[in-house]
Amino acid sequence: MIKVQKKQITVVYGEQPREMVVTLLTRLRPEEGLPRNAKIGLKPNLVLEKPASSGATTHPELVEGIIQYFQAKGYQNLLIMEGSWVGSQTQQAFRVCGYRELATKYGVELVDLKKDRTVQKKTPTGEIKVCAAPLGVDFLINLPVLKAHCQTELTCALKNLKGCLPDQEKRRFHQLGLHRPIAELASVLPVHLTIVDAICGDLTFEEGGNPVPMGRILAGTDPVLLDSYAAALLGLAVAEIPYIELAAALGVGVADLSAAEVVEVNPEAKTMGEFRLSGRARGLARMIEERKACSACYGSLIHALHRLDEEGSLDRLPKNAGRIKIGQAFREESGSGIGIGNCTRKFDCALAGCPPTAREIKDFLHELLTD
Repeated sequence: MIKVQKKQITVVYGEQPREMVVTLLTRLRPEEGLPRNAKIGLKPNLVLEKPASSGATTHPELVEGIIQYFQAKGYQNLLIMEGSWVGSQTQQAFRVCGYRELATKYGVELVDLKKDRTVQKKTPTGEIKVCAAPLGVDFLINLPVLKAHCQTELTCALKNLKGCLPDQEKRRFHQLGLHRPIAELASVLPVHLTIVDAICGDLTFEEGGNPVPMGRILAGTDPVLLDSYAAALLGLAVAEIPYIELAAALGVGVADLSAAEVVEVNPEAKTMGEFRLSGRARGLARMIEERKACSACYGSLIHALHRLDEEGSLDRLPKNAGRIKIGQAFREESGSGIGIGNCTRKFDCALAGCPPTAREIKDFLHELLTD
């Protein structure tokens, strides 16, 4: 029997992005072996000019924590690079999302990839024009937001690299169906570390508007494995996102989640709080009885209910079970209701996990569906 080589996915919980990412980097020590004069590129998701609280863009505080960490260790050659989607202005996104102020404060260069020169890179099926700046750094840190996407279901590590293309090439990717070119882009654009902003990504759409509290950041060096894990957090199967397995086939990484070793750095920091929901997420929350729930668990449940609703199964959950229970205040309660997470383990029908993924919750609830 061949033993699978485990790859680590590191998770840090909380609601303070700057402090969270410093905790993460202190654990990972990505600077080991990296010369002090190395050029470090930071690639957030600034798809359009909306603040991170909308669920659309990377928290500037997260990027600030990375800058502080590296500058404190003597690294001064850092740059933030992005090319917003077609129709939006990157400079406007830099301003609205707080990155212009951040760059001024720390003396970091902002690179608008829409204005960058391009490099032609060969792929298995042709060529891709890639912006020169991300190819020219010594250490590239990809900083996607974990959120849903209207065409590819998921946008996270692999798809965030699309911001490293000129607008003309972005349009061509859509003509080609997105999935294969996204996979091929990852095969020609090396990323050294991916840190995923999974604090409050959008429930349904990459443009934001339905943020869901997830209260965590994730990190790893395998973007394919990270996307496989991210898919589970949103209640999706890897097979529903073709570019993941296509990238794995190209040698970018591993899609099999059995190869992942998930390390929770600070599980005690899973946060409780006032859940700021809007739109679709607020409607789904009416099915939940929440008492002191952690963001990580509560967010997973919202995503799972959304997936069930997408497939038309939500109204088949047992009506006599009442609202789904979740939260630490249920630890000593029992009964016949439906419970999610270890805190509801005394209920007759409960799913263990701290937190369970949305995929696990969806599968659990699916078994309860009535005809």
